[in-house]
Amino acid sequence: MRIMQPLDTTDRRILLSLSKLTRRTASSLATALGLGRNTVQSRLNRLETEVLSPIDRRIPPTALGFGLLSFIELHVDQRHLEEIAKKLAQIPEVLEAHGLTGSADILVRAAAANAEELFRVHGLLLNIEGVNRADSALSMAELVPYRTTKLIELSLAQDLEGKRG
Repeated sequence: MRIMQPLDTTDRRILLSLSKLTRRTASSLATALGLGRNTVQSRLNRLETEVLSPIDRRIPPTALGFGLLSFIELHVDQRHLEEIAKKLAQIPEVLEAHGLTGSADILVRAAAANAEELFRVHGLLLNIEGVNRADSALSMAELVPYRTTKLIELSLAQDLEGKRG
């Protein structure tokens, strides 16, 4: 996980503008936002290294032939957590994994080409030392796609109202 400094209003204005039209130059962003081109360029450089996700986060698994999305709750021995995370990172079908509170310990988002491949991935997860149980739920439809634009807009509105520091 990358450690970054908090985004200020200028950073968030740049990100909001980029989220609405991703192919903007630093000069066109500067003009649209009423900022200096050098300011925008230096902010963009920092945002690209500290904030913006790599391009692979923007590629839908379905475009690669992996149309079956599953959310898998893993129940694990906590003492093996670090090693389990390393093993999860080695499985190409594992898109992401999160440590949880509650009854499950890890939530894995995995993609597969079909049910047979998902069964194979499920087996790989269960074969990791320290994984005791895996419960799967298939995604039937993406109802709200991953987004942060609404959060950027909310945080900027809160800035205007004086609710953010």
